[in-house]
Amino acid sequence: MKNISLYEVRPISSLKEMLNSSVDLYGSRTAFLIKKKGNENYAPVSYKQYKKDVDALGTALINLGLKGKRIALIGENRYEWAVSYLAVVNGVGTVVPLDKELPENEVESLILRSRANAIIFTGNNRENIMRIAGRIGTVDFFINMDGEESHDRAISFKDLIEKGYELVSKGDQSFIAAEINNEDLNMLLFTSGTMDTSKAVMLSHKNICSNLMAMCSMLYISEHDIFLSVLPIHHTYECSCGFLCPLYRGAAIAFCEGLRHIPKNLQESKATVMLGVPLIFEAFYRRIWDQAAKDPALLKKLKIGIKISNFLKKLGIDVTKKLFAQVHENFGGKIKILISGAAGIDPVVAKGFRDLGLHFVQGYGLTECSPIVALNRDVDFKDDAAGLPLPNLEVKIDNPGDDGVGEIIVKGPSVMLGYYEDERATAAVFKDGWLCTGDLGFYDSDGFIHITGRKKNVIVTKNGKNIFPEEIEALLNKSPHIKESLVYGEHGGEPGEVSVSAVIIPDMEKIQEDFKDQKITDEFVHELIKSEVKDVNKQLVTYKYIKNFRLRENEFAKTTTKKIKRYLEKQE
Repeated sequence: MKNISLYEVRPISSLKEMLNSSVDLYGSRTAFLIKKKGNENYAPVSYKQYKKDVDALGTALINLGLKGKRIALIGENRYEWAVSYLAVVNGVGTVVPLDKELPENEVESLILRSRANAIIFTGNNRENIMRIAGRIGTVDFFINMDGEESHDRAISFKDLIEKGYELVSKGDQSFIAAEINNEDLNMLLFTSGTMDTSKAVMLSHKNICSNLMAMCSMLYISEHDIFLSVLPIHHTYECSCGFLCPLYRGAAIAFCEGLRHIPKNLQESKATVMLGVPLIFEAFYRRIWDQAAKDPALLKKLKIGIKISNFLKKLGIDVTKKLFAQVHENFGGKIKILISGAAGIDPVVAKGFRDLGLHFVQGYGLTECSPIVALNRDVDFKDDAAGLPLPNLEVKIDNPGDDGVGEIIVKGPSVMLGYYEDERATAAVFKDGWLCTGDLGFYDSDGFIHITGRKKNVIVTKNGKNIFPEEIEALLNKSPHIKESLVYGEHGGEPGEVSVSAVIIPDMEKIQEDFKDQKITDEFVHELIKSEVKDVNKQLVTYKYIKNFRLRENEFAKTTTKKIKRYLEKQE
């Protein structure tokens, strides 16, 4: 590990203090870049204007009688969502961010479980929410971000903001002067449930703020940065790192219009930072090389350019922007750093982006830790590692084996208060004050954490050997002809006998492109994937060999951060 000092950060004890101090420091600077209805161009919203809107909405919510209550928030990434979030937590009550992609029955279940007294939603969710409203009587107000008129319990967000401005102008200080207990429950977050049904994680201002300060001490973010917000904002990773972090550092946030609009929005916003998940970045990276492969001269030029630029970098000369101008232009021309999270990324992809002049790092975390636990720094990183532990966290490997692998456990100020109304689940994940993450990993000699897999996913052989499915999946997914895979243990005829099996989704588009002269039959695809599996087995020790596999057409069920819901696939 390099001995490099941390970046200076200003102390904050609550998100209210964070917003107030950011307005003092960056008041006239742009906080958000938004596209108003009927306008194709991004329009700026200053820090001062944002705070006024937060104060107005918070005042209006208290006026409705929602002080100390739970307020659910559901919708796509947009300015009104950002206003609602800080309005709720900075003096009204507890925010309950919900996944807009959930089916109606699950949204209803989470509203009931959280005991929400109001729901703020977008027009795209209106029909589902209104049907839910007809079935439950526990919610007092339904606030539509796109509503034109207010009636009964259905309130227009616009009307509510206007009412708030009126109340503030008449001297109502109920929200603005509200004090925050930074150790109280203020955020109730439902996990995405890749392994089991979702749990409700209780977080406080202290949890979030300690995480913000720590992560910003490791990565340099300035008031000149612009974040493109791509990932679902209800998720802790995007909420903390792609929304609250830039607000803390005086940067701007531009909301992406959807995954297919990423290249266009990067160019329009001139974004310098983008958070993503491996699936997004790997798709971008694969596209770069697929396009180059169509022109042998271009492919040769790209490979030679990388060799030249890497040599010149050793001499302190960076010519990547000139050599790979088209790649940079596709990312808007201003990208300073790409940050990956939610799952481990292929180290080849991370290094590949950096070779092209696009700095790339990844981190590791979980909702229960607000969320970051470890992070690769912009000045100290390893592409095959999850990162270095945050400076204010204790991170240990519990009960390591001979290979140093054990469960990652965490202690520190960003660790959750517990699971809401679930003492048994809370007790199950805490051991002597340490949070047991359920993730397996090890420390290397430089102090970097490496993740090997999930404790629940480990396949244990008859001889007591541990096999991590994620390791084998990563090798399978490197094949250009495999879109995704799921590896699991299959019990054999003899007691205790377990073999490694895989479900594989072929990339039919790529197969058809690469074998234009072939008749693409089911048998041809099976033999092609069989060959790929054999190649993977050659890279593994014998007991890890994939013994059986089957092909599948439709993609696996996933969370909104594109992680496979293994428990559903196991049931299937």
